[in-house]
Amino acid sequence: MNTIVIVEDDPYLREELEHALSREGYRAVSVSSFEEPEKEILESGPDLILLDVNLPGRSGFELCKWLKARVSVPVLILTARDTLADELYALGLGADDFLTKPCHPKRLAARAERILKTYQEMRNLVRAGDVMLDVDTGRVIWGKQSVTLPETEWRILKLLMERYPSVAGKQEIVDALWGGGEYVDENILQVNMARLRKNLDSIGLKHLVKTVRGSGYCLEVTGL
Repeated sequence: MNTIVIVEDDPYLREELEHALSREGYRAVSVSSFEEPEKEILESGPDLILLDVNLPGRSGFELCKWLKARVSVPVLILTARDTLADELYALGLGADDFLTKPCHPKRLAARAERILKTYQEMRNLVRAGDVMLDVDTGRVIWGKQSVTLPETEWRILKLLMERYPSVAGKQEIVDALWGGGEYVDENILQVNMARLRKNLDSIGLKHLVKTVRGSGYCLEVTGL
């Protein structure tokens, strides 16, 4: 599930935006404090940032500039300021889109979906069927759902996706991740595979990784 972080100081509008985006299948998270909004935004793990301009403390323009210089996350400006100069200034700072409010919820959702799709296509993605892995972040994406994996787990999944539909042997995986040294615990792969499956299960991919008895592991993406 993609996360949209809402940076809006009007509590009534903020609540409306949360409900509207939740109805469209997104995880909507609002910033609750404007003393250090940057920290709260990043800790929320955003896939998209919905940003007002007129905020207490730092303006939305300042936040947009700060964020775009540090993270590869799209920013959609949603503001009552409707001049062409404001729009051009926001786009010049790196904003990915600009909407004036009031804005119809369906229009907002359509813009959000377009931006997210564009960014997904730009990412360093590995695919197996409809399942995608963002190698830059370790995030597994399936439809509108996603989960971020620890490094060892996403590296295992990456290897399986690169081998798909073939089988990746157990020793091949151990060699690729841990160098296959004599001091590698023989249970290390089994433990990490169990953790990987548990995390994948959280987004409905319980049966993605299949054990091939006596050989190794492969992915089963049909019928998901």
